[in-house]
Amino acid sequence: MKRLIGWGLGLLLISGALFFGRQDLHAFLTQRPDFAALHTEPVIMYGTSWCQFCKQARTFLDSQGIAYYEYDIEASVEGQQQYTVLNGRGTPVFLIGNQVIRGYNPAAILAALTEDESIPAVTGAD
Repeated sequence: MKRLIGWGLGLLLISGALFFGRQDLHAFLTQRPDFAALHTEPVIMYGTSWCQFCKQARTFLDSQGIAYYEYDIEASVEGQQQYTVLNGRGTPVFLIGNQVIRGYNPAAILAALTEDESIPAVTGAD
């Protein structure tokens, strides 16, 4: 009987992974804290002082008039902890709403800001 229950649960997890997609199932099973709710800024950036892509990201966000909060993951214990929970690999990492963007990708940043209806509309500087 235990073996049958084990097989049933395994089959349920596999079919759930196929139906929802692996990332959605992983997100459901490993819900992370809502770090975005800790800040009023719509974008949270995890970076370092020496990272060239972080520097480009700061310039981009400033030029677009996008408010952001930045954690230097080498200087901030809280920032390092959040970065780790978000499975940060490399810098910069962005958190916009509940969406994680890894690497400097202006199009993805703007798309995430547009998709999240809880974030005020972004009007980029011309």
